[in-house]
Amino acid sequence: MAAASRACRRCGRPLPELLLLLLALPPPGGPRGAAAYFPEERWSPESPLQAPRVLIALLARNAAHALPATLGALERLRHPRERTALWVATDHNSDNTSAVLREWLVAVKSLYHSVEWRPAEEPRSYQDEEGPKHWSDSRYEHVMKLRQAALKSARDMWADYILFVDADNLILNPDTLTLLIAENKTVVAPMLDSRAAYSNFWCGMTSQGYYKRTPAYIPIRKRDRRGCFAVPMVHSTFLIDLRKAASRNLAFYPPHTDYTWSFDDIIVFAFSCKQAEVQMYVCNKEVYGFLPVPLRSHSTLQDEAESFTHVQLEVMVKHPPAEPSRFVSVPTKMPDKMGFDEVFMINLKRRQDRRERMLWALWAQEIKVRLVEAVDGKAMNTSQVEDLGIQMLPGYQDPYHGRPLTKGELGCFLSHYNIWKEIVDRGLQKSLVFEDDLRFEIFFKRRLMNLMKDVEREDLDWDLIYVGRKRMQVEHPEKAVPRVRNLVEADYSYWTLAYVISLQGAHKLLAAQPLSKMLPVDEFLPVMFDKHPVTEYKAHFSPRNLFAFSVEPLLVFPTHYTGDDGYVSDTETSVVWNNEHVKTDWDRAKSQKMREQQALSREAKNSDVLQSPLDSAARDEL
Repeated sequence: MAAASRACRRCGRPLPELLLLLLALPPPGGPRGAAAYFPEERWSPESPLQAPRVLIALLARNAAHALPATLGALERLRHPRERTALWVATDHNSDNTSAVLREWLVAVKSLYHSVEWRPAEEPRSYQDEEGPKHWSDSRYEHVMKLRQAALKSARDMWADYILFVDADNLILNPDTLTLLIAENKTVVAPMLDSRAAYSNFWCGMTSQGYYKRTPAYIPIRKRDRRGCFAVPMVHSTFLIDLRKAASRNLAFYPPHTDYTWSFDDIIVFAFSCKQAEVQMYVCNKEVYGFLPVPLRSHSTLQDEAESFTHVQLEVMVKHPPAEPSRFVSVPTKMPDKMGFDEVFMINLKRRQDRRERMLWALWAQEIKVRLVEAVDGKAMNTSQVEDLGIQMLPGYQDPYHGRPLTKGELGCFLSHYNIWKEIVDRGLQKSLVFEDDLRFEIFFKRRLMNLMKDVEREDLDWDLIYVGRKRMQVEHPEKAVPRVRNLVEADYSYWTLAYVISLQGAHKLLAAQPLSKMLPVDEFLPVMFDKHPVTEYKAHFSPRNLFAFSVEPLLVFPTHYTGDDGYVSDTETSVVWNNEHVKTDWDRAKSQKMREQQALSREAKNSDVLQSPLDSAARDEL
């Protein structure tokens, strides 16, 4: 303005007042470029695109046990609900699947763009099925028709995508939908994890449309290779991009006119993709979720419910639990002691994460447990150790490193020792002991209860039964117990993950006075049943008459092994038992003790053991 006034004075003419005001205005391109000299020149940036329209299709049959968790996972997907439609169908139920879905849909209907609800209360089964897990031709055809109806609904409402989700698939990654959309594929699936090699994709297919083993599968399944991979089959949970022109040629029903393969819904759709020249993809860049391993056709609804419970347990090994939907009622759990006088669970107070995971896992399996605070050997000083009269077994050295006992191992031994004392003091005839760093096998509760019934029926004289261990004698098989399914006479073994102990067995262990000649608890037990390979150790204990057995196959395993992400040892990373200044640190880099059991040779396998029906409840797991 001052310069303009000086210019005005030089020319001798005053500037018009309006021009002075215009010169005082800020230049064009002010904040966000919205300012301008004249109103017609003002502009605003374009608003962002709305989120794509997605229809989620959920087909459920006899899935009341899984729906609370599955629906809770769907609710947590990070996609605007007002841009999401729900298409839900259920039929042929012998449980309360319809009631669970109805309760949920009534509660969430106002949250989503739209809801299409297709229930059928009758009939409760298919005429040509052998049981609720049997896939008959009429069941395959009905499922194909339902999927086609969902696909038609998505097209009719001009949805951009349709996400198919099986009722027992847990999508735990809330960004799964966003991540799949970003891949820009016509048909793409998130790779789902399971307790085995099984997943929701195939890497190979025969000329007749059946599954074909290929070298590519395991590296993808284990995420040794990461990315999005072209595959001939995805199923269970997958996304279809309806914006793609080729998607118009996809169909679930009726099968393509050239179709001659097996009458199976997933194979029919894979053939449709092939004929439409649409490539299927599976992505394993992240952990997206979990699914159960399929059961055999003769399995029961109880088997299916327990199988899904096991999926939830597997989730918790490395992830938070799958929380149920807050919009549905969850049945009350009724925990019991499985027929034992007591069920103990040992946990260090400072290991709250393990405690919470194990308590949740036991509750999920309806197992009533007594929490026992472990002795923290690392917190014990030398005088406390001496007051207990603890002395290390003369000549003991760790078999892998030549080191003496650690304080962590001392605390572990005392934790088990205190339980043995309680068993004797309370006169407990049979007890189950858990440590807090284990993962359960499928049907754990039922299998162990069935085993104990066999043991009692045969009046077997027993003191200790390993439920989880690391077998160290691998040269020849262990002796199977006649007329008792899933039981062998235990040979030299490591680990005390879980075991059953009798009152007689606890008496024998205490009578050996192990505190005055201590060695790690999982070395002490084989000494007491006279299977330890080091004769010098056994010479300090007499009698060595513990009657020890092992479940076969094992029912629990460690959550982590040496070298695994998240592996932490409370026994091997510590200080020497009688010298707080001598540290040990072998667990992660050198420990062999916590390495996974190596594959046994055919000659060494316990192949003669009697098997129970539950051992083969699942289908071939690839």
